[in-house]
Amino acid sequence: MNRRQALRNLISLFGSAAFAQDRDVPLDEPVRVMDFAPLAKAKLDPVAWDYLDGGAEDEVSLADNRTAFNRIVIRPRALVDVHQIDLTVELLGQKLPYPILLDPAGGKNCFYPDGENVVARAAANARALHITNGGIEKLAQSGKGPVWWQLETGGSLKDRASMRALAKWLEGSGCSGICLSTDIAYVSHRDRDIRNQLERSWCETGLPKRDAEGRLPRAKNPERVGRYPSRTDPTPTWESLGELREASRLPVIVKGVLTHEDAERCVENGVAAIIVSNHGGRQLDHVGATIEALPEVVAAVRGRIPVMIDGGFRRGTDILKALALGACAVCIARPYLYGLAAFGQPGVERVIELLRTELALDMALAGVPNLAAIDRNLVRIRGES
Repeated sequence: MNRRQALRNLISLFGSAAFAQDRDVPLDEPVRVMDFAPLAKAKLDPVAWDYLDGGAEDEVSLADNRTAFNRIVIRPRALVDVHQIDLTVELLGQKLPYPILLDPAGGKNCFYPDGENVVARAAANARALHITNGGIEKLAQSGKGPVWWQLETGGSLKDRASMRALAKWLEGSGCSGICLSTDIAYVSHRDRDIRNQLERSWCETGLPKRDAEGRLPRAKNPERVGRYPSRTDPTPTWESLGELREASRLPVIVKGVLTHEDAERCVENGVAAIIVSNHGGRQLDHVGATIEALPEVVAAVRGRIPVMIDGGFRRGTDILKALALGACAVCIARPYLYGLAAFGQPGVERVIELLRTELALDMALAGVPNLAAIDRNLVRIRGES
């Protein structure tokens, strides 16, 4: 029995956790997104793993993002010609090869050296639309993958002059959209990071090396219990959103919408697109799964602007369900971070390839040869008439 067959036998007996026992697993061994997770955990410092894997408070929304998919049942269509499957989608004037985008994600340097630029290169090679707040120049200069810039809070929102300067820089960098995240005015209470005394600056610089006794340096500004929220720089408002739209010729996408009220207001304020998001269960807890909020937002928008979604996507069937409920595309973060931590750039590209392949196969088996053929009748929700 060769090494690879022995590893497969272990996996069949003990599940994908067996991967964590072998640091030299070849890239083609993981057959699904979640096979990368134990590989990533085995390679990461426990503090970095908790930052990647954890959520806010009791992590209820984090769990909901996954379990809610189980309530959605696919209703496949028979005798449809599916000899060719077309995943292409047009989004804000750009034709994309598939409806899978890379979400912004902090802390990449904790998971892999120069992680932001590594992911940017992977996105370019995979021709995936990448939402980023770093590595934009290299991605845009590659001429391969489109890129949106993520804007959260801080100096760029403080006045119109700052906004105009940002807009001019982004337009000159080849950026094709600005994604305004609305749900991170404050960092939430994240139990794992607080227990680990995570230093926020490490998310940008990477974890420092542990000493001979296995200890990290004492954090100067750790995440800790009992810090009353306050900040000196501005947080986004509907007014600043309007000013951002006036300052930039680029389309503005609003991320973090979970209600029909905010969706309607986005349309009224000239937003180009919406991303339904609960920040991967990492901000306000107990807000429910994003796939549960999607129908409400889609109904409010009434087809006037594109609606995208992130949160818990691990399989092609997850993506297919979101498309059936009205999303035009989905965004992923943890899946490609697992690939990044486990294998670097090839791991990110492999994760994208797996999800793209699964989606195409699932569409064929469901009797929908292209995205236009996917509609609300393709799914039903358990418990609803």
